[in-house]
Amino acid sequence: MPSSFSHSLRVRWSEVDAYGVVFNGNYLNYFDVAITEYFRNLGLQFTNPEAIGGEFYVRKATLEYHGPARFDDLLDIQVRCGRIGNSSLQLLLLITRNGELLVSGEIIYVNTDPATRTAAPVSPSLRQRIEAFENPSD
Repeated sequence: MPSSFSHSLRVRWSEVDAYGVVFNGNYLNYFDVAITEYFRNLGLQFTNPEAIGGEFYVRKATLEYHGPARFDDLLDIQVRCGRIGNSSLQLLLLITRNGELLVSGEIIYVNTDPATRTAAPVSPSLRQRIEAFENPSD
């Protein structure tokens, strides 16, 4: 998957298990950090319902492990919006170390109306911003 955005971070001691390997649940935290930075790069705060047209909640999170990350590794987390549905965003993610694939994943968010917490369409302005970033030549 080609990357449209990447964010680097270094593995901290508190994130590894007794074997010196990143504890599996921390990869979702790494994804979350990179997604926050992806939206910051778009000029948006993912946690600001007014700016993004609703509140987004994780509907599905999938991780596939290809290799371990260890303490002090410098990781590159790549984010790409794979699809924008009526009320959902599919984000595709990779974690690599020096070009070696360690983890791949998918996060699907569903947009909701803050008042009712029921599914709501992705706002046209958010859709437009993401599409312009992901497909700059269109």
